[in-house]
Parts: sequence; structure tokens; C-alpha cells
Amino acid sequence: MTRRPDRTAAAFGRCAPALLGALLLAGCGSLAVGPDYQVPPKAAVQNPAATQPFHEAQAPGAQAAVAAEPLPARWWHLFRDPTLDTLVQEALAHNTDLRVAAANLERQEATLAQVRAEEQPQLSVSGGPAFGHVSGLSELAPGVSPPDQFAYSLGAGLSYQVDVVGELRRAAEAAHADTAAAAAAVDLTRVNAAAGTARAYATACATGQQLKVAEHSVALQKEQLAVVQRLHDAGRAGATDLARSRALLAQLQAAPPALRAQRQAALYQLAAWLGRTPGALPAEVQQCATVPQVAGALPVGDGAALLRRRPDIRRSERQLAAATARIGVATAQLYPKVSLGLSASSSGPANDFLGRDTFAWNIGPLIRWSLPNTGAARARIAGAEASARMALASFDGTVLQALRETETALSAYRQELVGVEALQRARDDSAQVASQAQRLYVGGRSAYLDTLDAQRSLASAEASLAAAQTRVAQEQVAVFMALGGGWE
Repeated sequence: MTRRPDRTAAAFGRCAPALLGALLLAGCGSLAVGPDYQVPPKAAVQNPAATQPFHEAQAPGAQAAVAAEPLPARWWHLFRDPTLDTLVQEALAHNTDLRVAAANLERQEATLAQVRAEEQPQLSVSGGPAFGHVSGLSELAPGVSPPDQFAYSLGAGLSYQVDVVGELRRAAEAAHADTAAAAAAVDLTRVNAAAGTARAYATACATGQQLKVAEHSVALQKEQLAVVQRLHDAGRAGATDLARSRALLAQLQAAPPALRAQRQAALYQLAAWLGRTPGALPAEVQQCATVPQVAGALPVGDGAALLRRRPDIRRSERQLAAATARIGVATAQLYPKVSLGLSASSSGPANDFLGRDTFAWNIGPLIRWSLPNTGAARARIAGAEASARMALASFDGTVLQALRETETALSAYRQELVGVEALQRARDDSAQVASQAQRLYVGGRSAYLDTLDAQRSLASAEASLAAAQTRVAQEQVAVFMALGGGWE
């Protein structure tokens, strides 16, 4: 009986080249499973209200505190303090957190290069010498023992994965987005380093100014005690007045030690931002006693500029893009993988090195498809989609937090300015009252208790004003930090 040819095999043989060509064209084309990334229309960053001028900048009287002018890249220059400029530049060069972020970016760039390398043909080479004999010869010729001899083997292979459904493309998209997110993290660290350095420096200088005020109050009270002592010795002041003067002096003397400790803590924090050991700061920094402040209105821009500038928003957006691309990577597991391979080898006895009979080669495609087990792949798709939803929620939260932080910082700054104006008036009035009370007491026209109350009020007003000026400087830095400047 004559055997009929297998029609299925014959048909496959005829269609195989066309099928392989189609797969190759698909891999070289733009096909990629999974969603193409774009910022969702309902994302918080797309809300028109998020791009409007800040509410606090539109409040009555806010024009004296803030302006809609764009924030300069190096906002710390607005303080017009050369020492601060030098410190920030040093922090941006040596801060340890920034070094960590930079190393993380380098690691992510290496990961991106590794993913990109998967898209290229892979070449492998193997080979080595050997000593022994060929097995199976005794079966062909009983009683014959094969001689021991040197042999060799050489091989080379070239393989290329055809990106049929865009798995490699989506993986590269995810890696590229991760790299951009790591770059944004570096920028965010620069923002924190600049703001942290400025805040620590402002706190150290402001605490130095508070210490100067406290020591001045102590010096004045010592002079007052000397006056009371002379009056007491002359019989014009009682022992009670002398005791009250000494008690007030003791109270005032208790303030400088606490302020010195606060100043040292700020200096140690500043050294950490600079990457220095505690105490390794220039003398002019350790002795600073003038609060650095920006004169005039702070340039804050608007919501649109804020959303473009803040590195944490950019990082969250890139993380969302990476999570979206990984949906495609997971979806690609449902489809076959096609690899093209070419291999050549040579093996044989050493005395026939690279002889014609030692060569072998083959070429052809390799198709892998885990069709029977799609449950695991679909579970990975569901997990990737959930991760994308998490990334979107985090992105929205970052945008809302940026707006909240900025509005809060602007509100606190404006109110601190109002408080400083009130405290300045209180200090001036207290100084006038204390001067008048002192003259009346020395002239014997008032009791010392009036003078004591006036001196207490003056010391309290000066301390409160110095503390408020410290908060103003800190709030100015907080505004700049919330605006996300300093990384450009």
C-alpha cells in the first residue's frame, strides 16, 4: 500500500516561512501589548484648579509678603548672604544623602543598560581541551581498547529574541521610567539639602541673635542691680528691692545656657548637611548672630509652576509610567516567545584540530509558549494593574500634598510677619516704659516694683521678638522648600 503524504505537515512546511516572517515583522514593528502610557485625564495634576495662583498669595495684604514672580533657581541668593551661598554649594557637593541618591541613580542606569542589552543579539563562546578515549569503541570491536588521546571542543552561538508582542519594548519603557524617577529623587535630595542647610544656618544665626539679646538683658539687669545696691547702701532702697533685682537677674541668667545648647544643636545639624564632623565649621558660622532674611516679597510663582518644578511630583509621575509599562511586560507572558539561533561547533582529537569532519552547525527559530498555564500570567497581569492603580493614587497624593505644603507654608509665613510687626511695637513701647520707670525710681518718685515690672516686660518683649524673627527666617526657608526649588 502506498503511504499518503501528511497534508498537515506539508501545509505547515509551506506556511512556516510565512509565519516566521510575520513574527519577525511583528517584532520589528510597533506592536506592543498592554496600555500605552499617558497621564490619566482624571489625575489630580490635570485639575485646572491645581494650576491657579495660590490662595494665600491672593489673600488681602498678601502682596507685601509674596509675589507672583517666578522662583529663581538658586533661591538662597535672595538672602544676600555670601556665607550661606558657600554653605549651600558645599552641601550640594558633599551631602551624604545626595551621594546615596546619586549612587542609586547610577545603579538604575546600569539596570536600564542591562535591559537594553536584552534587545541585542547574544553571542556565546565555549571551548576547552580534554584527555581520554572515545566510549563505545569496544562494542564495535570487541577486545579492542581505545587509545587515550588529547581532544578539544570549540563552540559559538548567536541568538536573538524577536520582540513579537513588545515585551522587551515594555521592559525598556519601565526601566527608562525608573531611571527618570531615580533622577528626580536626586533632584529632590538636592532640594532637601539646600533647604536643610539654609534652615540650619538660619536657626544657628537666629539663636545666636537671641543669645545676644538675652546676654544684653543680663548686662542691663546687672547695671540695674548695681544701681539698686548703691541706693540700698545709701539707705534709699530697702532689702526687698535688692532681693527682687537679684531674682530678676537670676531669671535672665537662666536663658543663655538653653540658647547656647540650641545654637550648638543647629551647628551640629549644619555640619551633618555639609558632610562634616560636628564642630568642623568656620568661625564666622559658629559666631553668626544676624538672622538671614529675604527683604521684600518672596517670589512664589503659581500652581502650574509648582507642579512642573517639584521633583517629588515628577518622580511619582515616572513611577506611574513604569507601573503602566509593566502591565505590558506581564501581558506578554500570554504570548509565545520567538528566538532565532545560529550555532557552530568543532570537536575532535587534537591531531585533527579544526578538520573538516569536526565541524557542525545549525540555524533555526525556537518558539516557547506556556499556553497550558495562563493562570499565573493572568495573576501577574492583575498584580501589575493593581500596582498601576497604587502608583496613580500615590501620584495624586503627591500633587495634593505639594499644594497643601505650599499653602500652609505661605500662610504661616504671612502670619509670622504680622506677629513680628506687633512684637516690634511691643518692644519699642516696653523700652520706653522701662526707661521712664528707671528715671522715676532713681529720682525717688516711684516704687522699685514698677521698675521691676517694666524691666521684665522689656526683657520678655525682646526675647519674643528675637524668637519671632527666628521663625520668620525658618518660614521663608519652608516656603522655598515647599516650592521645590534648588535642584535646577
